[in-house]
Amino acid sequence: MSRFATGVVVVTGLSDGQPVGFTCQSFVPLSLEPPLVSFAAGSVGKTWAQMRDLDELAISVLASDHQHLGAQFAVSGADKFAGVEVVAAPNGAPLIVGALAHISGRVVERIVQGDHEVAIVAVSHLESFDGEPLLYFRSAFRSLT
Repeated sequence: MSRFATGVVVVTGLSDGQPVGFTCQSFVPLSLEPPLVSFAAGSVGKTWAQMRDLDELAISVLASDHQHLGAQFAVSGADKFAGVEVVAAPNGAPLIVGALAHISGRVVERIVQGDHEVAIVAVSHLESFDGEPLLYFRSAFRSLT
């Protein structure tokens, strides 16, 4: 599957009032009407364990100059938000400043499949910004150039 290029997002939320988040390249727009997005998280992931039961989440679509953020939010046990400028989504979840898009909404379904959990999110807020996307291809971050 490493031959399939994907975009890179950071999925975030608030757990006991503290920001939590992880890098995800298994993200997809799912439906326009109603507006739904979906992502898959590793079932045994430490961060997903903190986020699994959250009803409200946010998703920041990373820009091509965000390789460091993709790596930072992929590390387990670190302060993932150290040095990261964020703003609150309407639902309170943190969004990364400078991202290509900000998405927030309510988790409407969680489905366990294999070693991952698929979350379906009803989008309540969406903003997009100019820039080029960060990609993940052949097990490394890439850009369009």
